Amino acid sequence: MTSKEYFRQAYRLDQRINLNIAELDELRAMACNITSSALSEKVARSRDGNAPFVKAIERITKLEQEIDAEVDTFVNLKTEMRGVIESVEDRNEQLILHYRYILNYTWEKIAELLGTSVRTIHRWHDSALRNAVIPKSPTKI
Repeated sequence: MTSKEYFRQAYRLDQRINLNIAELDELRAMACNITSSALSEKVARSRDGNAPFVKAIERITKLEQEIDAEVDTFVNLKTEMRGVIESVEDRNEQLILHYRYILNYTWEKIAELLGTSVRTIHRWHDSALRNAVIPKSPTKI
């Protein structure tokens, strides 16, 4: 695993968590909707006797557990990444890695914060990736 692949994991995991949270919001909205029942008598039923929102609640519970596990992994990965970033000797390189991979700032925002050009930021970033020492058994997403 390269340094770049290692650091990009947090961004992808963050996206996945956000997508799951959006899905969770939709499921909660579905579970809150009340459907009207038919007033006519039905003779044959092929469905189970549970209300429609029961399945939604079961899916909500399962998705909440998945999100909790992903958030735990995300926090552990970010903690591990901070240690890797702190092992880089050059302070500017540390800042770039922190801004880019911990805070998810754009290259333009990083350049503005450090008072330099985007081109210089890219040069420092390349150097930081070369100098970063990835753990022997890193967290993999």
